Amino acid sequence: MSLTFTSAIQPTIGHEIMERLHLLAQYTEQDGMMTRTYLTPAHRGAAGQIAAWMRDAGMTVRRDAVGNVIGRYEGHNADASVLMTGSHFDTVRNGGIYDGLLGILLPISCIANWHKQGLRFPFPIEVAAFSEEEGVRFKAPMLGSRAIAGTFQQSVLDHVDELGITMRDAMKAADFNPLQISAAAAPRDSIAAFVEVHIEQGPVLLNENLALGVVTAIAGATRYMLELEGIAGHAGTVPMHMRHDAAMAAAEFALFVEQRCSHTPELVGTIGQWTVPNGATNVIPGRVVLSLDVRAGDDAQRLSATADITTELERICTRRGVRSTLKKTYETSSAVCADWLQQGWHASLERNGCTMRSLPSGAGHDAMAIASVAPIAMLFVRCGNGGISHNPAETMAVEDATLASDVFMDFVEHFDALNKNTV
Repeated sequence: MSLTFTSAIQPTIGHEIMERLHLLAQYTEQDGMMTRTYLTPAHRGAAGQIAAWMRDAGMTVRRDAVGNVIGRYEGHNADASVLMTGSHFDTVRNGGIYDGLLGILLPISCIANWHKQGLRFPFPIEVAAFSEEEGVRFKAPMLGSRAIAGTFQQSVLDHVDELGITMRDAMKAADFNPLQISAAAAPRDSIAAFVEVHIEQGPVLLNENLALGVVTAIAGATRYMLELEGIAGHAGTVPMHMRHDAAMAAAEFALFVEQRCSHTPELVGTIGQWTVPNGATNVIPGRVVLSLDVRAGDDAQRLSATADITTELERICTRRGVRSTLKKTYETSSAVCADWLQQGWHASLERNGCTMRSLPSGAGHDAMAIASVAPIAMLFVRCGNGGISHNPAETMAVEDATLASDVFMDFVEHFDALNKNTV
């Protein structure tokens, strides 16, 4: 059976996406800022609105045991492996309105356009609105995508939020059954591919005046919490050479992290938290607690850097007479985007008159979790305001939303041939 595709998009599709992004911003826990964490009333309200838009677009909708909202646009062959797309609808605290949500609302609008034309494909399309990616409330990221991938760790159900509520109890209060999480896992080989559209969350495309880019790989990450314990003392009476200053040890350590990660492309290291408990202006810091985040698209580079960093930490502490406690809190391997899917994105970019640009993602995404069960690919969309993200100043142009929709539709319309050419 041959299909005739119409790639022309209604002129309002970019505006529709942008309008809906702003409408979803009303589902927030804090007035005046965008905060929507897992299973809060704001989170549940956003889920309901997303489900309504999915139904309006011609999809059937289901929710799984972790709260993912999944819309299915049936194909001619209901038994064919699904082309899955989507992203997350939770946010960081005081974040932006485009992170995650673009990858949900864009395909919904595209599917609505096909539905109006009466167009179906040889395969089903599913839009997964993942319930949790950021890990803000329970310090456990990618809950929604891990559930679909079948890699959800039951131990995180015992994590507690700032009010002492366990994830297990929060799920039960929202009418989800933690005992049914395993049923959310996608059956083996049921996903032909997963593609995610996401704002870049960085300045590369903006600085090169490009609207879109194809992601090559998503960086792996290693995170630690570090506690340094020296000896507190009077700031005026202890000579410099006799001090065991935890803060100065932390400063030297942080500078080494910066130096070690500055000379390898795509390797980054960040000290994102730094506290001096019970510190005072006239007291030598006796204790410091700080975080460390090391990322790279190449796992070997990341692991080499973390080995050098931990070795240097021991040297610094020995020389300064400071004790260290280093605890690894999170680690995930990099996820390489499938070559054939990257080629598909590039072909769609070319057909739409776009410049070819490939780049890695330094930020983690739900696609990383899905990569364990299906080939993945990502399309980046340019950010404004210097590429800032996880920030109220996060922004995106309506023209870029429209162009990204055009490219996404073209990719899907050619996916069956692309898929058949690679199997």
